[in-house]
Amino acid sequence: MSKNRQGVFESKTFGKLGAVGFYLLLAIGLFYAASNMNYSWKWNSVPKYFAYEKIETIPADFDGTVELKKKQLILTGSDGEKKVYPIVDNYQPAVDDGDDIYSGDSVLEKKHWVSGPLVNGLIVTLKISALGGLIAFFFATILAFMRISKFPILQYIASSYITVIRGTPLLVQIFIFYFIIATIFDLPRFYAGAMSLGLFYAAYIAEVLRGAIQSIDKGQHEAAKSLGMNYVQTMSAIIMPQALKRALPALVGEVIALVKDSSLVSVISITDLTKVGREIVANTFSPFETWLVVALMYFAITSILSFAGHRWEQKMKLRGGMS
Repeated sequence: MSKNRQGVFESKTFGKLGAVGFYLLLAIGLFYAASNMNYSWKWNSVPKYFAYEKIETIPADFDGTVELKKKQLILTGSDGEKKVYPIVDNYQPAVDDGDDIYSGDSVLEKKHWVSGPLVNGLIVTLKISALGGLIAFFFATILAFMRISKFPILQYIASSYITVIRGTPLLVQIFIFYFIIATIFDLPRFYAGAMSLGLFYAAYIAEVLRGAIQSIDKGQHEAAKSLGMNYVQTMSAIIMPQALKRALPALVGEVIALVKDSSLVSVISITDLTKVGREIVANTFSPFETWLVVALMYFAITSILSFAGHRWEQKMKLRGGMS
């Protein structure tokens, strides 16, 4: 009897159903708790920040009377002056035939959908994360090879950098980089934020790469040397491909952490997803709705990265293993 009961609790099906039930109960509890709050939920205030209908207008140059003809609008002033406005590029008349209008009034208008602040902030977050990731991998590779170098000076330089970077908060480093280094070199705030992220995560990724490189059997170095391969050829053709396979899960984790920490660049007025969220809260006074949507957008990014990394890992295993 005890064996059957133990088997049920250890089954994956029971585990999945139990997890779903747990989170369902948690969601119901949070829903009832939120319902009892003295808070007015305004979910309808959020969608317009994803996309909205923009109206572009062409103003009248002077006071006058409107005359509508095929594919053109004619404005005639009191002194007989005439101005022809071609009705092209999806523009439509904003006035009727015979209307009297004043200078500055709209005579033609065009409506079209444009991306809202949340979409634009998401794009900025993706851009700064991508650039920060490239910078991180570039410097991490250099630091990793310095750490395993036979020259002590290179080892000490790399280890000191990694110790300092990992021992101080990213937020403080962003402020230091932006207000000191970026000011000296006149860097735009976007690149200052990307550099801060990249240099910070370079220290973590360097240790991942170093561990992966050193995990490769030393016999492979000796075999490559016996084949007449130099250090660069050995690393690029034999060691690094295997090291990257072993480091892939940890590297994906670092990239996901970088994306999440990119929210900190909002403190230097980069209009990323987090800064847009703060601005929406200030405009709508809807903090719960706004931050839930922003959190879901970050979760979508990291979930896609996690799924892509898992798929890549599975493909590598099928092609010959991760070692």
